[in-house]
Amino acid sequence: MRKTELAVGTVVLCALLALPAAAQTNCTNTSGSSCSLTNTASATVGALISLDISGLTTTLTNPTSLTLGTDVGVDNGPTFTVKANRDWQLSIKSANATDWDYAGSLSGVKPIGHLKWSATSGGTYAALDAVGATLASSASPTNGAAAAVFYKTTWAAGFDAASNAPGVYSLPVVFTLSAP
Repeated sequence: MRKTELAVGTVVLCALLALPAAAQTNCTNTSGSSCSLTNTASATVGALISLDISGLTTTLTNPTSLTLGTDVGVDNGPTFTVKANRDWQLSIKSANATDWDYAGSLSGVKPIGHLKWSATSGGTYAALDAVGATLASSASPTNGAAAAVFYKTTWAAGFDAASNAPGVYSLPVVFTLSAP
């Protein structure tokens, strides 16, 4: 019987040695010299983005009787500082679906597309919409990329146009930084 017990014991010992080692949560050393355990520290870094804007309002060039029917001004909009640890995109859109907000007594109606924007003062200007468009983007991380927006305002031809009624016209413009 002893040979059988010894053979079975050898097989069990070999099987146990072939198993992967489990993580140790205690340590014992009978000789008293040292004992070590390992703890792994980890952290998950997600997409980190930061957007700073130079101001929350922009004053646009007011129309005159001579500028009706044209795009008026090249007005400096806000400037931005973008920080991101991955590729990023800065978009622009109107918070209003169709028209500017109007404060006045003569029912002024001005379409959002009458505000045109560009990323450069001498660039191509596009009509603002409620869907959104890319103002700036990069395929690289940044510690402070600069971006800017410039505006031109369209004023309809004719003193009797609803978008030329006396009053205050304002349009909330939304800038969104994302890490797609």
